Amino acid sequence: MTAIYKREMRSYLTSPVGYVFLAVFFAISGYYFFATSLVSNVTDMSYIFSNLFSMVIFLVPMLTMRLFSEERRQKTEQALFTAPVRFTSIVLGKFSACLTMYLLGMGITVVYFLVLCAFQVPDVAVFCGNFLGLLLLGAALCAIGIFISSLTENQVIAVIGSLAVGLLLLFSNSFSPVVSNEFITAVIKEVSFYEHYIDFTRGLLNLSDLTFFISMTGLFLFLTVRHLERRRIS
Repeated sequence: MTAIYKREMRSYLTSPVGYVFLAVFFAISGYYFFATSLVSNVTDMSYIFSNLFSMVIFLVPMLTMRLFSEERRQKTEQALFTAPVRFTSIVLGKFSACLTMYLLGMGITVVYFLVLCAFQVPDVAVFCGNFLGLLLLGAALCAIGIFISSLTENQVIAVIGSLAVGLLLLFSNSFSPVVSNEFITAVIKEVSFYEHYIDFTRGLLNLSDLTFFISMTGLFLFLTVRHLERRRIS
């Protein structure tokens, strides 16, 4: 797992992908920080995080699109299939590298928090809740992106597929008003990322929301491992 992690981190830091992700993340978050906090002279960072909530769905596929599809396209996945490591370690190594890059991008929000502390200390609970919520959301999106990447050798398809699944899970609650069946409506709300994310923005930590995001992350990582194992057998 450690070797895979180091390899993927080296790939992020020696190719434009990691730097483009960080540059876009910093630029967009910096704009919202300036527009919602500095200009308005408020220390409430929930506005920044609410905008980042919609932004990460478009940025995370940039990190995950090549993790397995590139291996498949370059025919280097055979080395992974024959390597003396378990698929679980391979998947977790790639996931950890992806999540590390995501955390590097999120780290800019800590800088914003410290800047605001120079004027007035923001609500720490709200900041921590938003930070944790965005981290869990990113972890789930990384796991989804890795799974989609394992299904195809085309990076464009991997990006579009990750984006489509992410958008569906993020905003599935918006379909509930047009569904008359109460059971289906309840299911739609239960799988909605937004429904489980909203309490984090208020600084509230619910065990059910925490369990949901961890479970979704674990589910897609498990599906990735199972898919790779099936491909090796076939």
